[in-house]
Amino acid sequence: MSTNLLSTSAATGFGGVVQEYLWNWENQQLRVVYETLGKGSPLLLLPSFSSVSTRLEVGELAKLLAPNFQVVAIDWPGFGESSRPSLNYRPEIYQQFLEDFVKAVFNTTVTVVAAGHAASYVLQLAVKKPDTFSRIVLLAPTWRGPLPTMGASQQIAGMVRELVRSPILGQALYKLNTTQSFLSFMYRRHVFTDAAKITPSFIEKKWHTTQQPGARFASAAFVTGNLDAVHEQSDFLGLVQSLTVPLIVVIGESSPPKSREEMNALVALPGVKSVVIPGSLGLHEEYPGVVLEVVQDFLFSSEN
Repeated sequence: MSTNLLSTSAATGFGGVVQEYLWNWENQQLRVVYETLGKGSPLLLLPSFSSVSTRLEVGELAKLLAPNFQVVAIDWPGFGESSRPSLNYRPEIYQQFLEDFVKAVFNTTVTVVAAGHAASYVLQLAVKKPDTFSRIVLLAPTWRGPLPTMGASQQIAGMVRELVRSPILGQALYKLNTTQSFLSFMYRRHVFTDAAKITPSFIEKKWHTTQQPGARFASAAFVTGNLDAVHEQSDFLGLVQSLTVPLIVVIGESSPPKSREEMNALVALPGVKSVVIPGSLGLHEEYPGVVLEVVQDFLFSSEN
């Protein structure tokens, strides 16, 4: 496992130093792209899982944090500019990747800011190895994928996943569910709250991300719940109750009802700091300035 610099022409970032981390999973080498910006104490910035997942969704937040932190933002394996092989994407991959990446890139405890579905993976690592993170910020945290949230059984979700993974029909189904009109609909429904920000050029960039070779494999795993690191609310809350690291949760006031119920259960736990801001599941991308404003006291607090 090693890290290498990438030329700026080889990757599109948000102004930082773009590097690749070569990581092995079951005798297969994956190229994971990450970007570093700023100077100061280290801060790991994790985008949410989604069909359009990329480190660029946290790019503006990274730039706001960079004056005070050395920010490292990643493209998860199977997403963004990282390798997208046709693996059976499942929690074990991301659990091991996150642990290995943090160990390889940082030589000290780090602050972590994680969006959406990255929450469970951060919490699991923090419980397993308490010295990994010094502070945890969860942005619109989720733990259950879209199809299970809609009520689909594991059997139905598994059938859909295998269908999307199939060579010809799967490609066709995936393209139907990643058209620019469908992406725009989804952003308006539960990702952004300000429709004026969902411009044609914005959606075109998101669509471009979904059309990379192999993009459907990890995306299908997320949508069907195969990247759910926990399967019960009690397990998710149990992780938080086992934490020894300071935690703050940022919630979008317009979050979808089921997601908001889960977030409310989380912040009702003793010792969990929380704040509600404008936005929905994409609040970290839509309102990065507001996110920084509400978490900066927590980030700079001397309390442990």
